[in-house]
Amino acid sequence: MIRIALLTMAVSVLPMKAAAENLYNPNTAQSLTSDVKASAVGDILTVIIVQSAEARNSARNLSSRDSGAGASANGTDFGEFIDFNIGNDFTGLGEVRRSESFVTQMSATVQAVYPNGDLQIAGAQFMRINGETTQIDIMGRVRTYDISPDNTVLSSRIADARIQYDGEGFVSDSARPGLVARIFNALGL
Repeated sequence: MIRIALLTMAVSVLPMKAAAENLYNPNTAQSLTSDVKASAVGDILTVIIVQSAEARNSARNLSSRDSGAGASANGTDFGEFIDFNIGNDFTGLGEVRRSESFVTQMSATVQAVYPNGDLQIAGAQFMRINGETTQIDIMGRVRTYDISPDNTVLSSRIADARIQYDGEGFVSDSARPGLVARIFNALGL
């Protein structure tokens, strides 16, 4: 009885014969000389977001209108002179300047692989530091040959990129215009 139990344990501990199907999976295998890059659903890559934009818009309006009327009478010893003028003058200046710069790194996950090998990626990053909450969301399409050997991709190489950056907290609230300024802005004043 003891010999049968020992024999059963010995057989269960012996290594099982390996099959080729267990050793190699062509969908996940990479060459020994290749770099590890995102290529399948669930893989992660690093997105380097470098966005810069500058816009300037200005307008100048000038308008002027003058009317005049005059009269003179000398019927009396006192000379009478009547002068009547109407004028209208308008000068309008406006200028809008906007400059934005945003640099960060974040990870994104491959959501889908297109038939041509392109990757659909999406990622989100949420941070809360000293009462300030920041959230960054990214989504887009990446060509596999735009992914560098260190598994990073520049945001300028993402097709149909949607990058959203939102922040809330004391500093963000302080940067918003006050109620009076918003009312005047809504009235166009």
